[in-house]
Amino acid sequence: MKWPFQRRTTLINGTLGVLLVAGAGTAYLTLGDGGDGASAATRVTRVERGTVSASVSASGSVESARSRDLSFGTSGMVAKIYAKAGQKVVAGAVLARLDQTEALENIDVAKANLEAAEGGDTTSAKGYASYLQVKNAYSTALRTYQGTVLKAPFAGTITAVNGSVGGSSGGSGSSSSGSGAASGTSGAGTSGGGGSGSSSSSSSSGSSSSSGSGFMELVDTRHLQIEGDFTEADTTKLKVGQTASISFDALTGKTATGKITSIGLSPTTTDNVVKFPATISLTKVPSGVRLGQTATVEITTASADDVLYVPTAAVKTAGGQSTVTVVRNGKQTTVTVETGVKGDQGTEITSGLDEGDQVVVTSTSTGSSGTTQRGGFPGGGAPGGGFGGGGPGGGGGRR
Repeated sequence: MKWPFQRRTTLINGTLGVLLVAGAGTAYLTLGDGGDGASAATRVTRVERGTVSASVSASGSVESARSRDLSFGTSGMVAKIYAKAGQKVVAGAVLARLDQTEALENIDVAKANLEAAEGGDTTSAKGYASYLQVKNAYSTALRTYQGTVLKAPFAGTITAVNGSVGGSSGGSGSSSSGSGAASGTSGAGTSGGGGSGSSSSSSSSGSSSSSGSGFMELVDTRHLQIEGDFTEADTTKLKVGQTASISFDALTGKTATGKITSIGLSPTTTDNVVKFPATISLTKVPSGVRLGQTATVEITTASADDVLYVPTAAVKTAGGQSTVTVVRNGKQTTVTVETGVKGDQGTEITSGLDEGDQVVVTSTSTGSSGTTQRGGFPGGGAPGGGFGGGGPGGGGGRR
C-alpha cells in the first residue's frame, strides 16, 4: 500500500528537481559577469556617414536683460500717477509727478536773482563769484523741478508701483538695482500724462531680483535672458557668441534661439560640483514666454557634417589611443582609429575605418540587484538538487 505513495513522492521530487535546474539555468543566462549588478550586451552596427554634434546643457529661469528701480530726483508729495503695474510704457513716457508748487516758486526766485546778478558787477572777482553762486542756485532749482517728474528711461513693463497719490515720493537719489517681479509680458497701453522735465533713475544689471526700493519698478520684456550654471568641464567648451537652443518647461513644443553674451568667472560649488554661470540672451522672444519661467538651454559646442561616425559606445580609449572592435570575415579584430568630434551619441572617425565596416558596440546596463554569478549556478553546488541533497530526482528528499 506504500508503493503508490513512494512513487508519487519520487515523481514530485523529480519534477521539482527539473524545475530548479531550468530556473538555475535561466538565472545563469540572464545575470552578467559584473559584480555590481551590471550586465553587458553587444550588438553589431555599421560605420555610417552623416553629421556628428556635441552639446552641453543647463537650466535656468527667464529674466529681463534690463531692469530698474525708478525714483524721483527729489522728495515731495505725489500729485499724479500715470502708470500702473502690468502696463507697457515707451521710453520717455511720464510715469508719475510730484506736487510742483514749491519747485516752481523756487525757480521764479532763482531766475529773478540771476537776472539781477547778470545786470550787476561781473568784472571784478568778487562780483563774478557772486554771479556764479546765483547761477548755480538757479541750476539747482531747475534740476529740483525736473526731479518732480518720473519718466521711463527705456521701453518696458511696469512691474510694481510702490507709492500712491498723496503719499511721499520715497526720498531722492539712486536706489540699488534688481530685476522685476515675475509678471507676464502682457499689459495695458502706453502711459501718458502731463508734466515736464526729466527724472533720475537708478541703473541696474537686471541679473538678480530684489524687493525694489524705487517708487516704480520697470523691466524690459523685449530683451530676455537666461542664466545657466554649467559644469567646469562644459564651461571650457563655451564661447561668447555661440548659438543656443532654448526650450520652456511650461510651453510644450515651443523653442527659442539665443546667444551666449557672457561667461562668469566666479564659480559656485554644490555637492562638490563646481559650476560657472553663463548668460544666454534670447534673439527673439516667443509669444507666451513670461519672466520667471523655467527654461533649458542647449548649446552645440562642436559639429562635423558628412563624416564617418560610429556609436560613441563602440570607441574604447586608453593611454591616449582609441580603438574599435571590427567584425571581418566572421572574426573580431581590434583596430586603432583617429577620432574627431565626440558627440553625445556618435563619434567622428577620421581614419582607421571605412563606410560600411561592421563594428561591435558593447553597452552596459545596471540591474536592480547587486548579486551576480560568474561561471556557475546560483546557490552553489551542482544543478538540480530537489528538496533534499543529491542529483536530479531528489533522492533522499523530504516526504
